[in-house]
Amino acid sequence: KDICPYSESEFKPAMERLVKEPGFEHAIKFCLPGIDYQEFVKSLLSVESQADFQKHIMGDFLETLASRTTSGLSMSGLENCPEGHSCVYISNHRDIVLDASFLNLCFIRAGRPITQIALGNNLLIYEWITDLVKINRSFIVKRDCKMAAALEAAKQLSAYIHFAVLKMNNSVWIAQRQGRAKDSNDLTQEGLVKMMSLAGDGDCKQHLLELNITPVSISYEYDPNDFLKAREYLMKRRDPEFKKSQRDDLFSMETGLLSHKGKVHFHIGKCINEKLEAAPEANRAELVRNTCQIIDRTIHCGYKIFAVNYIAYDELHNTTKFADKYTSEDKQNFDRYITTQISRTEIDDVTPDEFKFMREMMLTMYANPLRNQIQAIECERGDY
Repeated sequence: KDICPYSESEFKPAMERLVKEPGFEHAIKFCLPGIDYQEFVKSLLSVESQADFQKHIMGDFLETLASRTTSGLSMSGLENCPEGHSCVYISNHRDIVLDASFLNLCFIRAGRPITQIALGNNLLIYEWITDLVKINRSFIVKRDCKMAAALEAAKQLSAYIHFAVLKMNNSVWIAQRQGRAKDSNDLTQEGLVKMMSLAGDGDCKQHLLELNITPVSISYEYDPNDFLKAREYLMKRRDPEFKKSQRDDLFSMETGLLSHKGKVHFHIGKCINEKLEAAPEANRAELVRNTCQIIDRTIHCGYKIFAVNYIAYDELHNTTKFADKYTSEDKQNFDRYITTQISRTEIDDVTPDEFKFMREMMLTMYANPLRNQIQAIECERGDY
């Protein structure tokens, strides 16, 4: 009860609380400048069900956001999730809010049911945020628990995910790791797979098989937080004890939500069950590692590679291997973009060496999806 989304009977009371919150009003006006908030409140209070809220309120909001902050939102691989089939979608982590939201928008466009969403309790800074996410079919991942409490929280979370998939016939989405990979080297945390294997019928492998784990690859042409990640890299280079503040996290969330991303693409990979069943018999530790590797290769193979990824790879490795994938104008524009983004880090007294370091880290962010895809396709040896 404490981690699951609100039920239909809880939906309207939560909505009535939410629209009275000054923080919610501020957030709406910030995201949608010029909106008539009182009319917006009327439309919210007239919504009869969670399904209508997600399709008409959240769907319309996300369409507006996609049109303002992307050069196009697209999806492929829908054939890998047959209608009526529930699963756990595991994706790489690009944005705290939009990974699952844009995925669900793609499902709304396709006339498919949307997913339940796993969300860390570290984001629930205010009570109204809890109301907002729980009316939006999010369930809560308890983070930063002490050892004994962490195990109980993992068991509870695993049991809820199995319940949602097997009993409610709902698909769920969860990120492959806690926190975003700053260098875009997307790798699944073993703890996630261990958690999912705790509940279910049969042995650990059966626990995983019954969830129909389906990897999803998220590709951004431009990462709006790239300059903030470069800044953090440099601050930690200067001071290994450097830690971001809550204000930094909120600004990162705001930047990711509202800044331009270029083209954004979601690719739904094949359910991993066939490969998991074909994997050699293993103890639990080996099973977890094998599962992570299968998820990672499927995500890496599914990336959509943009010109900026090819340019970054060639510049980082001092090669022209992918020169046929972009023009000289593409390269000039990207180099100008990198320089502009570094200037936004607002760090005093940056030395030439530090500028070079930040530039290299930003190139790495854009090159890693291509590097990982090349390696994954080689591992798959044409099976993909």
